[in-house]
Amino acid sequence: MQYSEAIDWLFQQFPSYQNIGKSAYKPDLGNIEQLCEILQINHSHLKYIHVAGTNGKGSTSNMLSSILMEAGYKVGTFTSPHLIDFRERIAINDTLIPEDHVISFCKLVQEQHLNFEPSFFEITFAMALKHFIETSCDLCVIETGLGGRLDATNIITPILSLITNISLDHTDLLGDTLSKIAFEKAGIIKTNVPVVIGEYHSDTIQIFKEKAIRSNSKFHLAYEEFELEETNNYKKINERTVKCCIKQLNFLGFTISDNHISNGIINLLKNRSFVGRFQLIQQNPQTIIDVSHNEAGLKKTFELLKKIEKGRLHIIFGASSDKNLKDILVLFPKNASYYFTVFSSNRSCTKQELIEKSRNTNLNILFFDSLEETTRYTKTIVNKEDTLLITGSFFLISDFIKLFSLKRLQK
Repeated sequence: MQYSEAIDWLFQQFPSYQNIGKSAYKPDLGNIEQLCEILQINHSHLKYIHVAGTNGKGSTSNMLSSILMEAGYKVGTFTSPHLIDFRERIAINDTLIPEDHVISFCKLVQEQHLNFEPSFFEITFAMALKHFIETSCDLCVIETGLGGRLDATNIITPILSLITNISLDHTDLLGDTLSKIAFEKAGIIKTNVPVVIGEYHSDTIQIFKEKAIRSNSKFHLAYEEFELEETNNYKKINERTVKCCIKQLNFLGFTISDNHISNGIINLLKNRSFVGRFQLIQQNPQTIIDVSHNEAGLKKTFELLKKIEKGRLHIIFGASSDKNLKDILVLFPKNASYYFTVFSSNRSCTKQELIEKSRNTNLNILFFDSLEETTRYTKTIVNKEDTLLITGSFFLISDFIKLFSLKRLQK
């Protein structure tokens, strides 16, 4: 079996939320528990940080891993989705899981002739646990997929839990109010395990506190423990949350200095190859890629953009078909020129859907059938002194990176 064959099998054999959306979501821990039992994956001795939230999970997870690397620890990191290569989901320090490990794990699962159908995410998480056990990680940073309470990753017992924030996203799966979503995310709070809350809302804080009290979990609000001058800068908010987590890890016996923290943040891209989070990739024109894909994330993106935009503002935008564009589009700056496009995933809004959902917005929008077509056009219209933002979806940024080379983006 070749690596490409293993990946094809993974995506075809097991439904993937990344590819098909909500029908792949399996809110149940039975499959992953059964899978670990069959494959003899005894994960209870590993130490974990468990990360949930609506936005910022990937940023805080990778930041934590980078800082721990600077402190000399061997760190396993499990995140999703991937942008280019499946192996981005599973890494030890700065090294992605080897292709032959992916192949051997897929073969191992095939040999079991399972009488149940685990999801793509469940299979992937089991693969990560096995890899982290075999490499004897000092600490593993585990990002939830969707929710928390019934997320496959919730079979672990961490030494520290983290909930970044709560906003409305995946409401068809997690609930249509902040309180309902908070209840699902609070499911990662475990008995006698401290929990850090990055941001909170009046509708969510009481839910977190009550769960922490029932679980006898020490409760830490990042904003109370660390001051922040730029309260509307989501990168700084994520850093504050991470610093609060590091403070708790030091209490738990780890040795992480202020220098490790600052170096981990500075070297995030080098340590974790972490791209696509309001990332400036070119100066002339000023070009930014950002994976924000819901109302709360895009609101913060536009707040950051106001501080740095120059010249005329151009925005390439694509969205998954399950997003509520009505609430999202009201956030868009009125002074920009927009290029709405379709990305390669079958979850993308079609061109016709984008046209219909953006009626009566009073935005200056052109519509395209592909990102390649869009960028060909914007090259003719965007001047060197202008600002270009590409945003709206992980899938869109993935397509962009494939078009313009990952190596160039990492420089």
